[in-house]
Amino acid sequence: MQTRSPVKAILIGGLVAGTLDITYACIFSYVRRGFMPSRVLQSVASGALGQSAYQGGYKIAAMGLAFHFLFALTFAAVYYLASRGLRFMVDHAIISGMIYGLGIYLVMYGIVLRFSAIHSTTKPWAYPWMVLVPNLLIHMLGIGLPIALAVRKYSK
Repeated sequence: MQTRSPVKAILIGGLVAGTLDITYACIFSYVRRGFMPSRVLQSVASGALGQSAYQGGYKIAAMGLAFHFLFALTFAAVYYLASRGLRFMVDHAIISGMIYGLGIYLVMYGIVLRFSAIHSTTKPWAYPWMVLVPNLLIHMLGIGLPIALAVRKYSK
C-alpha cells in the first residue's frame, strides 16, 4: 500500500503535467507555425517580460521553462489542498482531474493572459476549433488528469 505523501503528490503531479503540457506546446507550435521550442519558452516568459522576451535568447527561454513548471506545481498544490476538504476529488480522480483541467484552461486563458504582460483580450473559447479543441484536451488529459491521479495515488 502506498503511503501518504503530499510532497510526492504535488511534485509528481506537477512535473508530469508540466512535461506533457510543454511537450504538447512545443510540438503544436512547431507543426502549426514552425516555432522552435526556445520560441515557445520565450512566449511563456513574455507573460512577465512582454515582447522583449523574444530577444532574450536561451536565458529567457530557461526563465520561461521555470515559470511554466512553477505554474504546473502550483496547480498541483492547489488540487492537493482542495482535495483535503473535497474527498470526491480523490475518490473520483478521473472526472475531477478532467474538470480541473478545464478550470485551469479557463484560468490561464481567461484571467492570467489578460493580466500578464501579453494582455490577451481573446476570450478562452474564441480560438479556432483547430486550436481550441487540442488546447482543451491537453488541459483535461495532460494537466488535470495527471495531477488528480498523482494526488489519488499519494493520498491513500
